[in-house]
Amino acid sequence: MSENILLEINDLWVTYWRRSLLGLKGKPFHAVKGANLSIRPGETLGLVGESGSGKSSIANTVLGLVPATSGSIRFGDVELTSMRTHYPPAVRNQIQAVFQDPYSSLNPSMTVEDIVTEPLRVHTGMNRSERRTRAVELLELVSLSEEHLGRHPHQFSGGQRQRIAIASALALEPKLIVLDEPVSALDVSTQNQIINLLYERRDALGIAYLLIAHDLALVHHISDRIAVMYLGHIVEEGPSDRVYKAPAHPYTKALLDAVPLLDPEAQRRRRAARKSAPAIDAPRVSTTGCPYQNRCPSVMPRCQDAMPPAYPVNGGGTASCFLFDGGAVRHAPAIGETA
Repeated sequence: MSENILLEINDLWVTYWRRSLLGLKGKPFHAVKGANLSIRPGETLGLVGESGSGKSSIANTVLGLVPATSGSIRFGDVELTSMRTHYPPAVRNQIQAVFQDPYSSLNPSMTVEDIVTEPLRVHTGMNRSERRTRAVELLELVSLSEEHLGRHPHQFSGGQRQRIAIASALALEPKLIVLDEPVSALDVSTQNQIINLLYERRDALGIAYLLIAHDLALVHHISDRIAVMYLGHIVEEGPSDRVYKAPAHPYTKALLDAVPLLDPEAQRRRRAARKSAPAIDAPRVSTTGCPYQNRCPSVMPRCQDAMPPAYPVNGGGTASCFLFDGGAVRHAPAIGETA
């Protein structure tokens, strides 16, 4: 591993086994198929895609909640996949998480002081007084105060609960925080507050983030790089600005085309283009070839026979699409456009 890589994922596969009514092991479901990703210290990698694309499976595997079927996950000099789900304290200290729903991720029977200091109680030798002092410091980092220590989660709004969860994740000064849809359960104004808070803490403390989300616009706001997943595959990866402003893969283009435009006239033109475009099949898993072939407006015969490799694209990053074989096409086609 390069010295400036904190987390490196190579050819990761995550498989779940469907169970029959009798509890017998059934057919496998491959949630992640050969994923390759890397994160540098202090960097934010945004991982986006539709529900069921495999984003959370990658997050849970990095956190040690789900074992990898095959492949490699290296955190610094440590190979995590060999440990399955049994990470030693030295590793768990350095990888923390903030989950989607602040209403269920915090123990309702615990006070804020207990929640924020629990990592310190388990992983450090601090006494109670030292833990309380540290808890006050952590709450101040997320714009809360000492007066909140004795309260319970039900006494806070959703945004305040997520701030408490972030304070707890920061307690051990981790190198990496996995953010699994951290703002999707919050209203828009609160989302902006939490995203700005995460942005500030990252720059101040040098923490790396793996940000899981389905909203490309939100991910673009905070991420240094973006990776796009579709049906278990990483179909595009690159610098945040390039992926957002000049998407390479047709699926990334489709995700961005789904974002409403502020200009009503431009929105009407886009809607008209969608209606005039030929009908495309609903998504379904193909046993061979490109996973996006059943929805792609630029599908070619070769797409049905082989999985496209990751081709380099202008502006940095890669796209797994035969449109970029030889570098002839430099952008994903718009709706109704042919390659």
